[in-house]
Amino acid sequence: MKVKIVTLGCKVNQFESQAMFRDLMDNGFEIVGENEKADISIINSCAVTQVSEQKAVKLIRRTRREAPDTVIVLTGCMAQAFPESGNRLDEVDIILGNKRRKDLVPTLKKYFADRQKLTFVEDYSKHDEYESLFVDDFINRTRAFLKIEDGCNRFCSYCIIPYARGRVRSCSIDYIKEEIKAFAANGYKEVVLIGINLSAYGSDIGLKFSDAVKAACESADIRIRLGSLEPESMDIDTLRLLAQYENFCPQFHLSLQSGCDETLKRMNRHYTTAEYAEIVKNIRSVFENPSITTDVMVGFAGETEEEFRKSMEFVESIGFAKVHIFPYSRRAGTAADKAPDQVSPEIKKQRAALMAEVAQRSTAAFLESQIGRTEQVLIESRNKDGLYEGYTKNYTPVLVNTDDTSIGNLLTVTLVQSLHSQFAAAFAKTHSDILTET
Repeated sequence: MKVKIVTLGCKVNQFESQAMFRDLMDNGFEIVGENEKADISIINSCAVTQVSEQKAVKLIRRTRREAPDTVIVLTGCMAQAFPESGNRLDEVDIILGNKRRKDLVPTLKKYFADRQKLTFVEDYSKHDEYESLFVDDFINRTRAFLKIEDGCNRFCSYCIIPYARGRVRSCSIDYIKEEIKAFAANGYKEVVLIGINLSAYGSDIGLKFSDAVKAACESADIRIRLGSLEPESMDIDTLRLLAQYENFCPQFHLSLQSGCDETLKRMNRHYTTAEYAEIVKNIRSVFENPSITTDVMVGFAGETEEEFRKSMEFVESIGFAKVHIFPYSRRAGTAADKAPDQVSPEIKKQRAALMAEVAQRSTAAFLESQIGRTEQVLIESRNKDGLYEGYTKNYTPVLVNTDDTSIGNLLTVTLVQSLHSQFAAAFAKTHSDILTET
């Protein structure tokens, strides 16, 4: 039977989709592309915002319209956190929670036996262990992801994810070594370590986050990159340990959320802006030419004009290489959803536009600072103009003018020109902003 998986949301979901691909192929199913006809359509959903859930619902309904006979499986965080939403959708045939991912094939077989709607969602408990999913290949990707941690204990006031993912659970060091070696054997030149709360790795099994990075860097001669991090985990000793490894990529995506202390407190974030700035200072003192990227939320419940101004000023002061900006989206089941002084959609939109102007200036300055450097670029694709696209170790996006056609390989280039100012209006639509020559 033909199966397709459509993945919504984060890199963790992408890793888990690859694990499902492998399970399905090992059991005789044929994998087809997202736009192809399939006997089974799996929606690996996200629930981080109300918009994410709405996107999944629209996709489910469109899938049913376009393929009336396909079996639709809803899995992922929406299925886990809000199974009742899936049950209300007549289009969905199977609802599979995050704890039942390994039951995918038996569940499909059970469904085809009697064609009755199935719901398998199991609540998380504090005794849950890490679910090891072996993945050694990423279909149509030049960079591999490795999930080493799941769950979160932070309970930020706006976030539903602890309910969709449970508490922190970490994989073993042996699992990390095995996976890194498998990716290297399959030709990957870079692996990204990911998790729901990546920097909490090891807190449940007597290890530290740095232990995981050390194991990954020492397992194979390939680049090791980190996914999104909680900033306070990057203490100076951890940074110095990471800097010992030549294959470690000095890009730090430190989730900020707000540059205002009052707003951070209402968000139940566990750091102040002064602490965040000190961490960034330490990174830049330990690493040569690192990049700092981040997420910033605008229009959080109760955010005043003064608080927003503070946030903008702080973002500008840091000098981020890239900022992902998004308006606060209310999420049922969270503390912030019930908070007073909700900000109107119109003001959120205005603040997002103003923050984007700050972010674009910051990105332009960072890209200008990279001109003249000689770097290794992981070539990922070729665009319609015949230029190759890729990223340096610090995640500077590049366009490479070369005759080399080896997508997936590392190429040494000299960065010669920034295109950011020329294409600033289209910046949100492109990830290639530096032109390079070999």
